[in-house]
Amino acid sequence: MTSSRVIDVQEFIDAHPLSRTQRLLLVLCFLVVAIDGFDTGIVGFIAPAIRAEWQLDVTRLGPLFAAGLFGLMIGSFAVGPAADRFGRKTMLIASVLGFGGCSVASAFSPDITTLIGLRFLTGLGLGGAMPTAITLTSEYCPKRRRSSLVTLMFCGFTIGSAIGGIAAAQVVTAYGWRPLLIAGGLMPALLAPALGLALPESVRYLASKGGDGSRVAAALRRVAPDPALEGARFAGANAARRSPVRELFAGGLLPGTLLLWLAFFMSLLVVYLLSNWMPTLIQRSGISLSRASLITAAFQVGGTIGAIVIGRLMDRANPHSVLGVAYIGAGGLVSLIGIVAATPWLMALAVFGAGFCVSGAQVGANALAAAFYPTAYRATGVSWALGVGRSGSIAGSFLGGAMLAQGWGLPTVYGLVAIPAVISGAAILILGSPAVRRPDHTHV
Repeated sequence: MTSSRVIDVQEFIDAHPLSRTQRLLLVLCFLVVAIDGFDTGIVGFIAPAIRAEWQLDVTRLGPLFAAGLFGLMIGSFAVGPAADRFGRKTMLIASVLGFGGCSVASAFSPDITTLIGLRFLTGLGLGGAMPTAITLTSEYCPKRRRSSLVTLMFCGFTIGSAIGGIAAAQVVTAYGWRPLLIAGGLMPALLAPALGLALPESVRYLASKGGDGSRVAAALRRVAPDPALEGARFAGANAARRSPVRELFAGGLLPGTLLLWLAFFMSLLVVYLLSNWMPTLIQRSGISLSRASLITAAFQVGGTIGAIVIGRLMDRANPHSVLGVAYIGAGGLVSLIGIVAATPWLMALAVFGAGFCVSGAQVGANALAAAFYPTAYRATGVSWALGVGRSGSIAGSFLGGAMLAQGWGLPTVYGLVAIPAVISGAAILILGSPAVRRPDHTHV
């Protein structure tokens, strides 16, 4: 006999402790974004070696950085709607395999033009993997711990970037820059089979598609083997009524969407300008490449710790206030980097603090975007916010080269870079005000 019981999938997840399946999902998505962080950030660490090998003018590095970031932007725009249509798991595995293969190919580039093209293709996969991992993690988290768990998972990105800096400091001098790109391609190839075998599809995505409830019940049994699941009907996620992209602007959501996009644009401009150009900037101040890579790695380490702290604060206090204060604090710390550049240990401390605030807040902003949009177009909402943010990354890549070409001193450069961080903070604070409408997530 068929039960008439209706189970809300989010309420079911909220009512149970984290299961082995949920913890495994967190680990697998952590590994995905760690490899993503390694592959995304490594070009900044190896850029000085590439420039030296091919005798490039410093302005030629701008297109190299921008190519990967342009690929990240296109990948984010394209894969998000596909994940809302075909499933989070399918698109995540496809993205991981795509950027892994292109990273290996990049290692065998004979010239800068080929490398730029392959970095663009690598970026397509990287751009799809990150928002899909964020969305999948968010949809298996209980609401009371969502921000802290999503930010904890996303710490893989900053850890992967930091490992890239440490590896570059040890490998580039002895073996050159190519082995690091090979490593960045082999790791996802090894991870993809584990994703296919162990990663669950989003239960909220399955519920939004309707049809056979047995798939939803099977997914929820991996969270908790509750007898009430037998024969139940499932609610908690409705299908999109129109194109997922159009949904981002429907129902009065336009102001909120635009504020998120502004915050992501300015935030990622700062993050990627610093990640890509900091080794070159520091090296130009007379510090060795090895030490410059280690100081830059402090930015990623700070971001990892900041993400954990900020994520926990977001679950305990107003998340918009937490992120707004962090971004504004980042502005001050970024300015400080240029002021204390003559003292390496003070510079490293300022770099750590800037990473704590701006990278940590960006990770929190990912969780905020995932919570802002309903299931039916959550992957699109997160990926398009990141896609717009990638355009900020591209702007930052060219801006860094332009500022270096002008020959400006470090205090001027870092003072200018601080301004977008403050703008991000203001946008998030406005987003949290009562005047800005947020979607009703009941049964969405």
